[in-house]
Amino acid sequence: MPNRPYHEQVDILNTQKLRQLTAGLPPFIAFFFRGIEPTTSSRTRIAYAYDLTVFFDYLYASHEAFRGLTPSSTTVEMLDRVTALDLEAFIDYLKYYHSEDLERINHSRGIMRKISALKTLYNYFFRKEMIKTNPAALIVMPKAPQKEIIRLDIDEVAELLDQVESGEKLTERQQVFHEKTKVRDLAMLTLLLGTGIRVSECVGLDIKDVDFRSMGVHVHRKGGKEAIVYFSDEVADALQLYLEERRLLTPAPGHEDAFFLSLQMKRINVRSVENLVKKYARTVTTLKNITPHKLRSTYGTSLYQETNDIYLVADVLGHSDINTTKRHYAATTEYRLRASRNAVKLRENYSGGQGDAGAETSAGAKTEAGADDRTENG
Repeated sequence: MPNRPYHEQVDILNTQKLRQLTAGLPPFIAFFFRGIEPTTSSRTRIAYAYDLTVFFDYLYASHEAFRGLTPSSTTVEMLDRVTALDLEAFIDYLKYYHSEDLERINHSRGIMRKISALKTLYNYFFRKEMIKTNPAALIVMPKAPQKEIIRLDIDEVAELLDQVESGEKLTERQQVFHEKTKVRDLAMLTLLLGTGIRVSECVGLDIKDVDFRSMGVHVHRKGGKEAIVYFSDEVADALQLYLEERRLLTPAPGHEDAFFLSLQMKRINVRSVENLVKKYARTVTTLKNITPHKLRSTYGTSLYQETNDIYLVADVLGHSDINTTKRHYAATTEYRLRASRNAVKLRENYSGGQGDAGAETSAGAKTEAGADDRTENG
């Protein structure tokens, strides 16, 4: 789609996808999606469409009142025939089922998302007085375990950027491509780690969105919001180095404005950034599944540790709900857990050794402990 801002292109593609999915659902679902459009993103509506497809497929196969019906013959009034017990049976079905000859398994978070779509659907038509009952309101959402926040330690961040610059731990095939993309990759990862912007905001940047006078980037946030996110001198150096290279490239038609280009000279896409982050992260850690969003978590954690200002972190990251920020960044971090390991003394005179030998070996013990810590961090 030439000559359109990136975020508009994404919205158009998502609108087309939503129309495609809605065509396979009952006609009244179109009213629902139009009604929730002002308060939801296009990606959220697409997710709802997938979830509602699973729900209606289940009804046509399992619910006596819906057997033999098609989406086109299903009316909104028929939602009143679904009871809270039916929805509980649907929740049990979601744990394991087959779709398109594939096994589908949902854990608590996947089930919660699908039930959330149903609650939104029923709430909408109940408020509009198009149905008389709201069984979804009677369903208790399953409890989901607290999701662990994965992030890079400060030494892992430094090692990751070193690997992006050198590429020495990449495979021979990867090193061939690395020579062509290392300046771009370093600029991109430095920007993600140094500002905490989302990967969609990163790939959506145009050249005009990066201002070296104000040291800020203009980004389009979720929900249509816009913001200026400021970057450090370190980030500026990496961006300027890439921009010098970028000016020598000839972009494909329609991609002239894009800041980050792929090897095909088109605006780089989200999947490509996800793949390159995974590629470099594997050279640093095999224990952490690092994605672009984990780089955002890394920045948020570092900013909170440096400022202790949760409201600043929320503002920089573009969180509309401060509770989201508190849940992710004000919690006890791995760093603080590790730092607290010797905070509680069981014996006042304990010196790190045993008996008289403890005093003689205390210095050596501290040296070994320091080495252990460095190994763990590394």
